Amino acid sequence: MTNPKKNGALSAAELSTFCGQVALILEAGLPLYDGMETLAGADSASANAEMYRAASQGVTETGSLYDALRADGRWPDYLVEMVGIGERSGQLDRVMRGLETYYAREERIRSAVSGAVTYPLVLGGMLVVIVLILLLAVLPVFRRVLGSMGVAMSESSAALMRVGTAVGWVVLALVAIAVIAVLVGAVLMRTGKREQVLAALRKGFPPLERLSRKLSASRTAGVMSMMLSSGFPTDEALDMTSRVLTDKRAADDVQAVRGGMEAGKSFADAVNETGIFEELHGRMLKMGSATGREDQVLGKLSALYEEQAEEEISRLVSIIEPTLVALLSVVIGAVLLSVMLPMAGILSSL
Repeated sequence: MTNPKKNGALSAAELSTFCGQVALILEAGLPLYDGMETLAGADSASANAEMYRAASQGVTETGSLYDALRADGRWPDYLVEMVGIGERSGQLDRVMRGLETYYAREERIRSAVSGAVTYPLVLGGMLVVIVLILLLAVLPVFRRVLGSMGVAMSESSAALMRVGTAVGWVVLALVAIAVIAVLVGAVLMRTGKREQVLAALRKGFPPLERLSRKLSASRTAGVMSMMLSSGFPTDEALDMTSRVLTDKRAADDVQAVRGGMEAGKSFADAVNETGIFEELHGRMLKMGSATGREDQVLGKLSALYEEQAEEEISRLVSIIEPTLVALLSVVIGAVLLSVMLPMAGILSSL
């Protein structure tokens, strides 16, 4: 998934709205500079009015939405490059509709993941506070009270308290590290480190790796389908596609396809060797190449992988919250036992 925000600019929901409005302008047959001027005027009171005005002015001066957005520097690279492809292929309206859907999906994913992670994070924070209070306030009070009463703990009770206190501190440290790691990751995801964070998560979480592959396959097939259906040569379409992809590994795979074609292989054979698509879908592409319908097959594959990615996302989000809550419940139980057992030992020595 590409970064929906760049330099603190528009959110995914705002980008979706912008793309939908531009698509509506194009579908209505209005001149783009006219429509952008109207759009900037309609949003003059919003927090993003200045960005809209800059885009409108850029379109008026250059006649190109791609040049206007690229010169601004605050728009996501994926959006800018896709707009460039839309202008060059003469399918800007289709591209903007696709981007509207894409960023709407990004916003749904962000909201779902945020909701699934927030509750366990709150529980983790409460756990840290509770354990700190037990370790720093409650146990010392017990010791002072017992000391003032002249009651000496048995060796077993003292050992139990030491073990329980040590376990409490260890679990507390682990939970605190986990909470801090999640918060730091969330902050980094909003900066230029997003791709590095996602790469680390993909290595440690296989389902996310599979999801990333499906999303990259969907984008690759979609862009290639659009370029080929517009009459672009295959090598130029591959170059444009590699520039659009935000996943470096996927971009390298696309370049490997071009290298294979330069070595004399057919487009379908070069694609199949890189493993961009599953074996069955690779055979579909080979049949499409044999019948001269590569663009249509790629379009179908793009929709298919996007549907699979949506299902994978829904499944992952549906298990995040219950899994985290279950883990935290186990941790909470372990911490409470590790602290309460020494207290029980102290009381038994009275």
